[in-house]
Amino acid sequence: MDMKHFNRRQMLKVGALGGLSLSNYLRVQAASKSNSPTRSGIFIFLEGGPSHQDTFDLKPDAPSEYRGEFNPISTSVPGIQICEYLPELAKRAKDYAIIRGLTHTLADHGIGKKYLLTGNRPSQTLSYPEYGAVVSKVHPSAPDLPSYVSIDESFVGPGYLGNEFSALTAKKPTYGIPYSVRGISLEDGLTVEKYNSQKKLLDDLDTAFKGYEDLDESVRGLDRFGEQAHDIISSPTTRKAFDLSLEKPAEATRFGRHEFGQSLLLASRLIESGVHFVTVRLRPAEFDFDTHTDNFSRLRNLLPPFDKGLASLIDRLKERGLFSSTAIMVAGEFGRTPKINNQGGRDHWARAMFALMAGGDVRGGQTIGKTDKLAGEPEGAGYSPEDIASSFFQNIGISPQKEFQTNVGRPINLVRDGHPIKQLFS
Repeated sequence: MDMKHFNRRQMLKVGALGGLSLSNYLRVQAASKSNSPTRSGIFIFLEGGPSHQDTFDLKPDAPSEYRGEFNPISTSVPGIQICEYLPELAKRAKDYAIIRGLTHTLADHGIGKKYLLTGNRPSQTLSYPEYGAVVSKVHPSAPDLPSYVSIDESFVGPGYLGNEFSALTAKKPTYGIPYSVRGISLEDGLTVEKYNSQKKLLDDLDTAFKGYEDLDESVRGLDRFGEQAHDIISSPTTRKAFDLSLEKPAEATRFGRHEFGQSLLLASRLIESGVHFVTVRLRPAEFDFDTHTDNFSRLRNLLPPFDKGLASLIDRLKERGLFSSTAIMVAGEFGRTPKINNQGGRDHWARAMFALMAGGDVRGGQTIGKTDKLAGEPEGAGYSPEDIASSFFQNIGISPQKEFQTNVGRPINLVRDGHPIKQLFS
């Protein structure tokens, strides 16, 4: 084969460079090894679009075909009520803010997820980065830790920021099954052990390709940054951060012996270890909020683990003195239809939904915004995904107006439209 035309895709086929997407983002970390963020961040993404009117925006006075089967309960904050299946979060209402009247127009899963996971309306000409990729660029973690971890897998990616800032993807932890850094997926199922066994081959290839200027930059830069990637995934610090076996059984039980609770326990461990951003994105089937059928019976199974896990995350971060330095956001891609369909479910509805914010400078114990009597539309202008993105970035310590150079050759603000919600911080 002509070495000039031996490209990165062909190299991946021979198995030499699989999994080195992590290497790319370390270029910037090499130049900036100790930039500490104002805040760390956790984004809990509720895949499928949770029903707002059956969780944090109940309408008990609406007709039954809108109201549904759940009753509201009082919280620790007078005047704020949430669903009866969220009793632990009801006790902790002073710790988070509920944003009601969040609204947009993209009631499609794929497009809606891109919108909510980046805080920018999707574009055909520009790929926006997800939250963690931005944090990875602006506030990289220590050299022996990943800056951004995604549990389960990343959906959007680093967009115009480039692959240097991709997430390190971690599988969902399962209670009772040992979980360590070996569970981290680099690419194509590559593990630390396989990475070690291929490292000499990589070194040989790096030497072989020296001087071939036609190779793309991602390959030419792997010699030094491949070493750094290896250091991260095999470092004791990283392996310890992912090792849930170090937790006491009572702590695992507190979070819940299910994927959602164990994922939030892992998220907490990562933040405590110095990882600067974690996305918890649990995909179907266990935690699927896309309840077109049997909405209420499915939510009776979904809400208790969510309630237990999120309440425990708040408690643990407070106990470890990290709540005030960790920005937390909870949201899905949209809400559900005001009226229950003939299959006992609710369909896609982007014109009204909810989000939760906590930690950092957020003033808990309040609701922000309001929907109409059927939970179908905001009363007033409502809030956009750009508004909550601006608020989340501000709470992390990154200006939503920060300017980046895009891969199409022009500068762009981090959040193109929208403004931080002042009431969140006052």
